[in-house]
Amino acid sequence: MAFYKITHNEKHRFATVHNYGCTFRCPICSYKLRSGPDGRPGHAYPAPERFLSLEEVCNALSSVDVDRVNFMGGEPTVAPDLPAVLEFARRTLGVRTALGHTNGSRLPLPNLDAANVGLKAWDEGVHLQYTGRPKALIFDNFAAAVDAGLDMRANVVFVPGLVDVDQVEAIAAWLAGLSPEIPFHIMGYIPVPGQPYARPTAEQVDRAVAASRRHLANVASSRLDSSEALSLSKRDDRFDVRRIA
Repeated sequence: MAFYKITHNEKHRFATVHNYGCTFRCPICSYKLRSGPDGRPGHAYPAPERFLSLEEVCNALSSVDVDRVNFMGGEPTVAPDLPAVLEFARRTLGVRTALGHTNGSRLPLPNLDAANVGLKAWDEGVHLQYTGRPKALIFDNFAAAVDAGLDMRANVVFVPGLVDVDQVEAIAAWLAGLSPEIPFHIMGYIPVPGQPYARPTAEQVDRAVAASRRHLANVASSRLDSSEALSLSKRDDRFDVRRIA
């Protein structure tokens, strides 16, 4: 589990460091939409041909003019080089650092400015079924990151029949107890082959949004199909990147 790719978005002035591997075991993970025949638990897409050394990562980041370095996964916090790259980005490059998405299992971190955490479920039994891990650590870590002054965002995958409106609203209410200004993004589930859950309707997503807005001031939503999810650069120029390592 390590960094294997770095991309650069010139227009929006950020680089993204990509990690392979995850601490969760989510059968409905959207990364499985890209899975190959060698997909394994915790590795929801084919293994990269090689991983980047710390020197290669730092050299690539030094080669571009950016304001921010993002880290993505899988789960970026499992990468052994993450602390060193965070320090390099903050102390040497002088840029902002963010976990573009994370499951929150290893927060807060030194030299990290921001994180977007996927909060999977409110019900403990559902969280265990979904991820293979208890929820307490994730929610406690999120609260600790807020207390540490990180710029925190949260998201949830809305899965009718698994993570339903009541659970989405419970998460929103919990977030509001930390701050009603925390941005919250509700993502409609994209069906993963072999799983029994359906994509939510637009009306169902609207109900989840309305319930969350009873607690939070900044609630957004998306409802993509699989083809849209696999071609995000056609919808949003933040995903229009070139690979630099």
